[in-house]
Amino acid sequence: MRTFAHRRGRGLLAALCSTAVVLALAVLPNTAQATQGADTAGAAAGSAQGAPERPAPGPDPDPALPAHTLTRADAPLDNPLKGFARFYQPGADQNTGYPHSLTWSYFGLSEVMTDASDCGHYDWSVLDSALEETASYGNQAAIRFYIEYPYSSGSHPTNAIPPCFDGHVDNRTNAHWNTISPDYDNAYLLDALKDFIAAFGARYDGDPRIGFIHMGLIGLWGEWHTWPYDTDTSSDSYPNYMPTDAHAAEIMRAYNSAFTHTKVEARYADLAGGAADSLPAIGYHDDSFCFREGSPLAGVTLPASMGGASYSQLQKALEHGVENRWITASMGGEVRPEIQGRAFANWPGGSGDVDDMKACLELEHTTWKINEGSATYSADDAGVAAAVRLMGYDLTVDDAYFHDTAQGSTKVGVRISNNGVAPFYYPWTVSLGLKDSTGKVVKTWDTTWDLRKVMPKKIRAFPDWGVGSEPTYLDYGYPQYFDATVDLSGVSTGDYQLVMKAKNPLEDTRSNAKKLRFANATQNADGWLGLGAMTVG
Repeated sequence: MRTFAHRRGRGLLAALCSTAVVLALAVLPNTAQATQGADTAGAAAGSAQGAPERPAPGPDPDPALPAHTLTRADAPLDNPLKGFARFYQPGADQNTGYPHSLTWSYFGLSEVMTDASDCGHYDWSVLDSALEETASYGNQAAIRFYIEYPYSSGSHPTNAIPPCFDGHVDNRTNAHWNTISPDYDNAYLLDALKDFIAAFGARYDGDPRIGFIHMGLIGLWGEWHTWPYDTDTSSDSYPNYMPTDAHAAEIMRAYNSAFTHTKVEARYADLAGGAADSLPAIGYHDDSFCFREGSPLAGVTLPASMGGASYSQLQKALEHGVENRWITASMGGEVRPEIQGRAFANWPGGSGDVDDMKACLELEHTTWKINEGSATYSADDAGVAAAVRLMGYDLTVDDAYFHDTAQGSTKVGVRISNNGVAPFYYPWTVSLGLKDSTGKVVKTWDTTWDLRKVMPKKIRAFPDWGVGSEPTYLDYGYPQYFDATVDLSGVSTGDYQLVMKAKNPLEDTRSNAKKLRFANATQNADGWLGLGAMTVG
């Protein structure tokens, strides 16, 4: 496994304080299950999966129901579980800067495994405190646990080796980064990490305060590399501090078993010998998104066929046949810190060390990115707004189907399209309701509609697929029709507004939770989408 074979630049957002985030760049030398559905998993390394088969179109609208066409409008920039994530700063206002709904934070393993005599004792207070604070702003968290963190991680320890490892696990010094690296092949360590992951999942899987989890734990910053003490020992004299593929695969499988609801992401497709190839619930986390490095410049996200390096994120995905993993798992990561301030200045393309941004988003099917530099973006920047709306899901109700006047039991249907690059990944409850003339919701009905079925209408083809000139867009998802029968008995005769809402489960405890809002002109800030007027009685 060549975990970090090519030396590349690495930006690091580090020093955190209660009033500001200081951008500290530590740059390496530039010389180098939720739903275990149909996926590309299991493809042999070295073989791109190719254009995915289109999903089934779903049912047609009920011809007995009159159609009411809705007007499309731009969705808000802070829709939940997509877009940019800002760093967690204890005590700081999380809703400043460019609109966003995600907060990113690291946690040292030693902050939870605190008992020197018992690796199975966990104190989750540091995580719970951060999650509660994040939720208080209506946001959801994206998180990672680490063991070794070069320099400073702000409010968290630099050396996060749990004290219970003392006397059981050998430590090595990474002289380049001045960190202590535990023996990741040690049986005691592996058992402790797997037990931790199991406990982590038992407590937090499906927690509405968490949107995404990066596997972490292994290597510098938890990024699954120990450069220069890595598997590339042929070109230097540094020993290898990374675990074997077999042991790293044990960690991946532990995460896959522990988290069957919350989305989990790994760094590269080739990690642990490609262990995630056969785990369709594991997504990928591109932490150098859309950067170009070296001489001549080469992309570290786009594949070699588009000027990318041999070690780029999507090149590795193609070689492992998982370039369509986005169908079942999320694609996260970080906009490379060196370019965050100007990453979208030339949208939809790029310039210099910023690669073709639109191509990066479309081919990776990006849902979210850490982007502390977004704090300086203008909310009026059309390029940034277009990029954010393209990321992840962008759901529009094209038509609503219902009788203008109804009583007793009546059927209501909607047809929903997705103009983003990825599906919505969580089974949030979709409800129908009636609002009276004052705007009060007087009646609601929960449905069984599953927004995860609404796939992007078009996807961009990799040049490697050989299906047309660059760029080629392929038809993929269909507008999805859903309907439900609602009981109007008990509803007073009168005129109402028929409405629909996809409920963020964080709303159960936080009234200010960011609402999922559709890209429609009749979308209300309270989360309810107006479908049209209905008279009852």
